[in-house]
Order: sequence, then C-alpha cells, then structure tokens
Amino acid sequence: MSWDDFDLFCQVVEHGGFTAAANALQRPKSSLSAAVARLERQLGVRLLERTTRRLRLTDAGRELHRDIEAPFRHLRDVARDTQARGERVHGTLHIASPYEFGAHYLSAPIGRLLARHPELQIELDVEHSRIDLFDRQVDVVFSMTEHSDLSPGTVARRVFTIPRGLFAAPELVASRPPLRTLADLTDWPLLPTPSEQAWHFTDPDGAPVSLPLHQVRLRSANAETRLHAALGGHGVARTTASFCAPLVKQGRLLALLPDWQSAPLRIFALLPANRLMPAKVRALFQELTHQEMSMLNPG
Repeated sequence: MSWDDFDLFCQVVEHGGFTAAANALQRPKSSLSAAVARLERQLGVRLLERTTRRLRLTDAGRELHRDIEAPFRHLRDVARDTQARGERVHGTLHIASPYEFGAHYLSAPIGRLLARHPELQIELDVEHSRIDLFDRQVDVVFSMTEHSDLSPGTVARRVFTIPRGLFAAPELVASRPPLRTLADLTDWPLLPTPSEQAWHFTDPDGAPVSLPLHQVRLRSANAETRLHAALGGHGVARTTASFCAPLVKQGRLLALLPDWQSAPLRIFALLPANRLMPAKVRALFQELTHQEMSMLNPG
C-alpha cells in the first residue's frame, strides 16, 4: 500500500476534483484517478462518487479524509520548509496578480529572474478577481488592497508603493476651464475603478483632500481600459505615473495638478503564515526591491 496514494486522495478532495488537483500538482489526471482507484481496491471500499458534474465523498471517504488530512498537510509543509532552507532557485514559481500590477510591473523582474536562474519556471496568472492562496496552490498572490479579512494561515506583506497621478487627453483639458484645485474637477468626467467612491489627495500645503466621484463616465478594474478612455478624451484617469509616462512624453496625455499628491497604489504580497519562504520566492522579492528602487531613482 503506497502512502503516496493516500496523499493524492487528499489532494483530489482538497482541490475539489481530479482536474484541479492534476493542474495544481502538474501531474497527469490519469495518474490521480489510478491512485484513488488503487486505494479503493486495496481498502475494499468506495471513497468517491464520480459524476459528470462534481465529485462527492462517500461516508467511508469522508471518514478517511478526516483522519489523514491533517498529518499529510503537515508533511507537505515540512517538505516545503526543508526545501526552503536551500539556496538553489529551481522548480515552478506560481504567481497570481491583478492586471495593472502584473502586466506592467512584473514583466521586468520576471525577465531578470528567468535570466539569473535557468532551472526556474514561472507561471503568472493575471486576474481581476480575488484569489485564494491555498485553493489555487499559488506561491504568492499580489493584491492592490489592504486585507483585514485574511483567511487563516495567510499574512500580507507590503512590497511595492507606486506613485499615482491624474491624467487626461489634451483635447479634454483644452475644452475645460483651467484647473487650480482638486475641487475644480468636480464637474469633469472621471474614470475610476469599481471600488472607488472618492479619490484622496494631499494638497500643496500638506492637507488631506478628497474628491467625491460624481461625474463617472466609466468604471473598470482594467487599467488599460481606463487608459484608452482617457486617451479618447472621455475623462480623467487616476493611475500609476510610470504607466502613463511614455504617453505624457509623446504629448498624448497631460498630467493634471502635479502639485497635489495622490494616495499611492500599495501592493501587498499574500503568503502562507508560519512557513519559511522558499528560495524562489525570496529571489522574486529581491528583484521586486530592485524594480522599486529603479522606479524611485530612474536616473
């Protein structure tokens, strides 16, 4: 009787099916199905009821999973911690990130990481919805919001602070009265994200000021969509300054109220708590530190 078959049975249950478990473990689905079938044959009981739509535990399967899940999860954690003590950067690094950060700020660090570590493979999922660190077996999840409701076993670590500003097309600016304060934007068309109800700034004297978002032309979590709307003259976008820098240089966008400081975009890394950081994740954070320093000191 193979202990690996017991572990694979737990993995199938925890991932909610053979396909999801096979994807997470990077193993053929047939090998997981064979392992569970072999375990059922050796134990003499049916553990799973397979249907076309979902997988259901039998009573015997539920009792077996309840009794062995904790020790096998502990063994996997011990194996990960032992591997993390090594300095060799190898294997597959699974990263999940929101679009704005993943598409525009991770590409350079990932490129350097691949060049430095030829034994490393990287899987980057650019998402718009919130991702569970454990359901997807991801090594690190990047988030653009502070989490007060983290799931048990997860910690948040701030890794990036990206300056933001207000940007609009020259033709929109030319059609409006001159801007002198944030309040002058009250009647301008705006392009916020779905979660934003106000934009928060610090005025030139250092006082906090907020702009309620009344004249919304477009809401989108996709920074590229908001940027295209701004380029078309449809509204003012608040986005990261480095994202817009080439368009400002080309004269296709104008930076508005540059003396008013917008709240920066803070990026958090969600990681498993109480676990040593693997070498591949440490290497990623080293590259991110280099990336942030380069953005703060472009010269």
